[in-house]
Amino acid sequence: MFFTASLILMSALSAPASYKVSPALELVHRPQIKLSGPIAKQIHGVIENWLLPLPERNPAILGMFQDRDKKPLRNLLAWSGEFAGKYLTSGTEVYRLTHDLKLKETLQKFVDGMVARQDPDGYFGPFPKANHLTGWAPNTWGTGGETWDVWGHYHAIVGLLHWFEETGDRKALIMACKIGDLLCRFFADRTIASTGSPEMNQAIVHGFAMLYRKTGERRFLQGAEQVVDEFSSEGAGNYLQGALAGKEFYQMPNAGPRWESLHSIMGLAELYWETGKPEYRRAFEHLYWSIAKTDRHSNGGFSSGEQAHGDPYRPGAIETCCTIAWTAMGVAMLRMTGDSRVADELELSTLNQIVALHAPDGSWCTYNTPMDGVRVPSTEDIAFQIRPGSEGLNCCSVNAARGFGMISDWALMKKGDGLALNWYGPSTFVSHAGGVEVNLLEETRYPQEGHVVVHIEPAKPATFPLYVRIPHWSEQTTVTLNGRRVAAAPGAYLKLERTWKSGDKITLDLDMRPRFWVGQRECLGKASVYRGPILFALDAPGSVPSFSKEWETSGDLRVTKSAGAAMEYKFEGDFVRLHAQLFDDAGVAEVKIDGKPVDTVDLYGPERGKPFQWERKGLGPGRHTLVITASGKKQEVSKNVWINVGKIEPAPAPPRFSAEDFSQATFKSSGDGVGSWEVNDLSGNRLVLRDYGSAGRNRVPYITWFPVEHAPSAPFSQGKPSRTAHLSH
Repeated sequence: MFFTASLILMSALSAPASYKVSPALELVHRPQIKLSGPIAKQIHGVIENWLLPLPERNPAILGMFQDRDKKPLRNLLAWSGEFAGKYLTSGTEVYRLTHDLKLKETLQKFVDGMVARQDPDGYFGPFPKANHLTGWAPNTWGTGGETWDVWGHYHAIVGLLHWFEETGDRKALIMACKIGDLLCRFFADRTIASTGSPEMNQAIVHGFAMLYRKTGERRFLQGAEQVVDEFSSEGAGNYLQGALAGKEFYQMPNAGPRWESLHSIMGLAELYWETGKPEYRRAFEHLYWSIAKTDRHSNGGFSSGEQAHGDPYRPGAIETCCTIAWTAMGVAMLRMTGDSRVADELELSTLNQIVALHAPDGSWCTYNTPMDGVRVPSTEDIAFQIRPGSEGLNCCSVNAARGFGMISDWALMKKGDGLALNWYGPSTFVSHAGGVEVNLLEETRYPQEGHVVVHIEPAKPATFPLYVRIPHWSEQTTVTLNGRRVAAAPGAYLKLERTWKSGDKITLDLDMRPRFWVGQRECLGKASVYRGPILFALDAPGSVPSFSKEWETSGDLRVTKSAGAAMEYKFEGDFVRLHAQLFDDAGVAEVKIDGKPVDTVDLYGPERGKPFQWERKGLGPGRHTLVITASGKKQEVSKNVWINVGKIEPAPAPPRFSAEDFSQATFKSSGDGVGSWEVNDLSGNRLVLRDYGSAGRNRVPYITWFPVEHAPSAPFSQGKPSRTAHLSH
């Protein structure tokens, strides 16, 4: 059915749809938040050094939509169309948190540029007219290939609706509705999956549901439910029926679903509120806890090599986009359930992984922020995404700032006629409860310390409940209200209901004793160590390979085709073993040990991905250095000269600790992070562990899994999702 322009306009001006089921916790509308301390400084750097200059430094972010039919066609990525929407979503969320006026001005100009570049029929993608929404274009990957065109439109809808919610700019709402109307028309007689890349393109289920909530137009609801029907018959994963049958997320089709599916799954949450169908809620909650159990890592990051494997210890790349999607899913789960342990998960991801994936000054983000490894700018790690006019853009760089912005979604929330306080740290919140304006002022150095004082300042005395988060890991928590002790249970909200007046004060002393997550599988015999919500890491030069800038990440491998690109690895012992894979486009690597050429390694093989090992023995005891260099040469039959590197043995032996020694460790606060722990290892060496967010700076390798004797263990449970335990004494 063809929708006229007037109908498109009507959809943008229609009344929003009322939820049939209200979320347990709701977002505060246009919150007033002021954060202080190191995290606020880092967020300011993200604004000044990334979000504000991005459009001018990367003009192709909008230019690709303006000249999509101009010859010669731009050489694009399958997902190039996502950059604008992701940037707008990230920028709007950060604006919601900070109310930075320069950022608002920059984003308004950007939205106006998006509106001006939308086709009259609603199309807002970068591909030629003949290839709109078809799933293929002649100018992807240089010679033609798949497109994630619907995926790009989904991100545009999300960004535009966020902007409309925050600013009331109706141009953004109308543009989003025109996109939705185009997709309704185009897919009236075909499936989303028929365009290919269903794991990405089916995310539009979430966009349709968001449009229905904003406009009340039933065709958007019908479009969303049509995509849900596709889950069970074709596409990426059976996220509804499979979840209802109890399948774990990683057991979904495609031998490990990718992170993009989380956006489709968030559509189930939105549909539950809009329709009241309980199966949507059951599936969503099951998948959330499945991911927390099987694929959320110790640092709060999600996925390994961009996929779910059912293994939180797997050492594959932990992509920034994966963690951002996991955090967004966490916000939806917190709204759905009102479960404070979900807020604990959001705190874990934010204060560890999201802080760590940004440069200290906010000027760049990582692609991979591993549990053990090295952090480098995404523009180096996934340099293949660089294109003229968008040299700084890739899937992660436009998305990362959203991690900080989402603090505004969950830090302070509405619960009925009261407020739920989730965020601890030096901050001020202004909201409304009990019919009056309420100021909450947090006086604290958390997470450096566990002492938090919350001052409640209503405009006039008012009666309402205040729900205070008690983290599940804080087993020994002391809470006082105006000096009087109040009982508090871990892993729940403490409900304090009274007539609040100026001068009221809540004091929390959270349990900051060391906690341990005892590893399994790849981390067997090791443990990760926490203090409060913070994971700690040990800077360990030489513990992992160092790569020159020409190397990129591909799943669990590092790869390059640049002649002269080198990898260096220092190790102890008599032998060294390289794990790699054979490919039909692979070339030859040159190998040196201790500066002497020892071999050449040909990584060509007609069977792509076949495991390959190379080793050298008889090196003698002591410390050695392995260097692998891309030669730029290949067999005649090979299609290219790529080389790759996986795991290398032996892994250097990390220092060993005793769990009891962490109870005697000396903690020191720092001005640019959380702080450091000084602790003796079992050899008597005094070592310094740093908070995960500030560890590994200047490309220094770090580890978060190391041997800890007598560390207490705790299995995963929804009651204790961190898997951590304190010492018994």
